[in-house]
Amino acid sequence: MTTTRRHVEDLQTPALLVDAAAVEHNLTAMATALPGRRLRPHVKAHKSTALAHRQAAAGHRTFTCATIREVEGLAAAGLGDDLLLANEVLDARRLGRLDARVTVAVDSEATIVAAAAGGVREVVIDVNVGLPRCGCHPDDAGRLADLARSRRLTVRGVMGYEGHVVGLADRAARVQLTAHAMQLLLAAHAAVGGDLVSAGGTYDCNVWATEIQAGSYVLMDTAYARLGLPFRQALSVLATVISVSPAYAVADCGLKALGMDHGNPTIDAAEVLFCSDEHITFVPEVPSRVGERIRVWPAHVDPTVAYHERLYVVSGDQVVDAWAVDLRGW
Repeated sequence: MTTTRRHVEDLQTPALLVDAAAVEHNLTAMATALPGRRLRPHVKAHKSTALAHRQAAAGHRTFTCATIREVEGLAAAGLGDDLLLANEVLDARRLGRLDARVTVAVDSEATIVAAAAGGVREVVIDVNVGLPRCGCHPDDAGRLADLARSRRLTVRGVMGYEGHVVGLADRAARVQLTAHAMQLLLAAHAAVGGDLVSAGGTYDCNVWATEIQAGSYVLMDTAYARLGLPFRQALSVLATVISVSPAYAVADCGLKALGMDHGNPTIDAAEVLFCSDEHITFVPEVPSRVGERIRVWPAHVDPTVAYHERLYVVSGDQVVDAWAVDLRGW
C-alpha cells in the first residue's frame, strides 16, 4: 500500500514508523545468519503481509504464526508454502479449509482430536522445554505422536519454545540454558521422529534446532537491543508533545499505543517517568515545546504493532510507503 503522505509531520499521532534502511539491514543480516529454511520467521512480531513478502524475498518462505487469522492472511497473500501455527487450538476448521500447507502444534489428546476433526493434515508435537506455557512433558511426546498418527495425521517433528532463555543479557547463560532446553527437545524428537526440530528465538546460539522461529529481529525493540545482536531498531512510535510543565512534558503516546510488558519505552535524550492510557510523561534534557514531534522506542515490538492499523515506512523524515497491519485479530 503506497501512501500519498510525504512527510512525518503530516501523520496523525501516535503513528508507527518503520525505518526503511534499518529494516533492509535486518533482513539482510538474518538472511546471512540463517539462510533459507534455517529461519521460519514469526509474523506475530509485525502482523503485516507486506513485510512478510519482504522476508520471503530474502529467502525465508516458511512462516510461523500465533493466530488462525495470521495463517489465513498469509495464505490469502500467496505465502502459504509452509505455515506453522505454533499454538494449540481446539477448533481447527478454519485451518482445514485453507488452500495452503498448514501445520499446527499439538500437546494433548484434545488438540490432536481437534486438528484431525478440523481437516488439518500435519502437526508438530509441542514440547515444554522450560517455559511454563504450552507443551507436553518431553517423556510424553512419543505417545502423543503415536496418537496423532493413529488419527491419520502426519507428524512432522517437534517444537519447543525456550522463551525463558531468549531475553537473558548474559550470553554465556543464554548458551548454557539453550543447550539444556534443546537436549530436552532432542530427546523428545528421538521418540517422535520427523524432519523438524523447531525452536524459538535464540538464533545466535541454537545449533541444535533445524529451524528458528525468530520474529522481533526485523523491527527490534529496546528489550532485544540490550543483547548486542546485529540488528537495528527499526520501529518507533511518532508522538506529539501536547503539554509542557516546568519539570516534565507529556506526549500523546500511552498504554493504548505501546506494549508495556517489557517495561517503559525510551525517548532519546529524555527520562520516561510513566505511561498512562493516552499519555507518556517524560523529562527531556532540553525543554520541550507543545507541538514538538518525538519518537518513542517501544520495549516490546509485538504487542505494540498489534495496537495499530498501519506501519509508515520512512527514510529520514520522508514517508515513502505504508504497510497495513493486516494480520491483526483472531
